[in-house]
Amino acid sequence: MVFLLVSLTVLHLVTLAMLLIATLEKSWWIWADSEVSDLWYNCFYDNATQGWLCATTNESDWLQSVQALMILSVVFSSISFLVFVGQLFTISKGGLFYFTGLFQAFAGCTDFAACLIFTFHRKEILNDSRDLTKGRFGYCFILAWLCVPLLLISGVLYVHLRKKQ
Repeated sequence: MVFLLVSLTVLHLVTLAMLLIATLEKSWWIWADSEVSDLWYNCFYDNATQGWLCATTNESDWLQSVQALMILSVVFSSISFLVFVGQLFTISKGGLFYFTGLFQAFAGCTDFAACLIFTFHRKEILNDSRDLTKGRFGYCFILAWLCVPLLLISGVLYVHLRKKQ
């Protein structure tokens, strides 16, 4: 039981870290090795200064939807962890962690919706006249997709987890 509890806590924290990285880092779409786009900025690597020059992205309704859903996913997962810690000390023996699992499942659903919107509406989100076949998805987009099953699985595990003394 202790092993399951520790494993589930580590899974939750790793997934939360992956969500934060996917939301905040600058690699949702890669045009070339020296040009990337994310949810917040379009960045170019400047060889003269050896650094990234970033400008804010052009706002579109689809981009704002993805931004909001990713932030909601991080918030739901954070709330889920806080509720779990609270329930760990307050729930009675034999009680189930329903609220924790519910918030974790909400985090998975909002992350899933954000990934789907970015996948199917990337032309409108990137708002670029270039050919999308010359670019590719970045590691933050892949991290966001990897979080979907991890969040849903941990949500289901939380629902089935019973507190024992």
